Amino acid sequence: MKVLRSFWSGLKRGSLPVYSLLAVVFLLTPIFYTIVFSFNKSLRRNTVWNSFTFDNWTHICARQDLCNAVGNSIMISLISTLIATALGTALAIALVRYRFKFRSAVNFALFLPMATPEIVMGAGLAGLFFNAGVGPGFVPTVIAHVMFCLSFVVVTVKARVQTLDPALEEAGRDLYANPSQVFWKITFPLLLPGVLSAALLSFALSFDDFIITYFNSGSVNTFPKFIYVAAKGGVPAQANVIASSVFLLAIIIVLATQISGHFKRKRLQHVK
Repeated sequence: MKVLRSFWSGLKRGSLPVYSLLAVVFLLTPIFYTIVFSFNKSLRRNTVWNSFTFDNWTHICARQDLCNAVGNSIMISLISTLIATALGTALAIALVRYRFKFRSAVNFALFLPMATPEIVMGAGLAGLFFNAGVGPGFVPTVIAHVMFCLSFVVVTVKARVQTLDPALEEAGRDLYANPSQVFWKITFPLLLPGVLSAALLSFALSFDDFIITYFNSGSVNTFPKFIYVAAKGGVPAQANVIASSVFLLAIIIVLATQISGHFKRKRLQHVK
């Protein structure tokens, strides 16, 4: 009996690392495949390995339609991120710091876009634009992206606002700073990590979105739409290059943030 209990105890301890390893492998396999096949010398379909080449990385715009789609995705994501971050930050501060009528209803409404299936939201927005006499295109796509990114920005920044100590702002007012100076010199620098996190999340969601974009973009092509159409005839290797670049850029940003935070903590320890 003791041997059996020891066996089960050892099995439980060993199962978690094995499960974690299998989960990591499962998640990283598609990314590994994408990176490897970005170096594949493919003719039409990039599904069978032919030979190694750097041409796909040095001639990304060999498919001009791909570069145009990526450019549209970046432009839409940047504009919608700037608008959603500005509006979401102001709304997050208002929800935490002020009491007003229908505050609970606004809090509830902010979670609806996060809980609503994208196909419902995309079709609803397309119908709304149609009834307003606005055809699909670049501007409706930006508005749609702002609407579904806004909730994520508010939730992210709101969590940061709730951690701020109001005494710091009160100290600034005691030192005769006006409300604008208090915000830009005290509140905003303290909120900046949360605002940047919200902006990065908003950009990633906007750049990656397909369903809402498909309903509202019309003839405007984006990178997800390009992949969807190209998948029927074989995704070109240059698309793998773009996907690999986005993944590597995200890794670099995360590493830079972690390293910067590590050295900042080191400096604070030395000061103490």
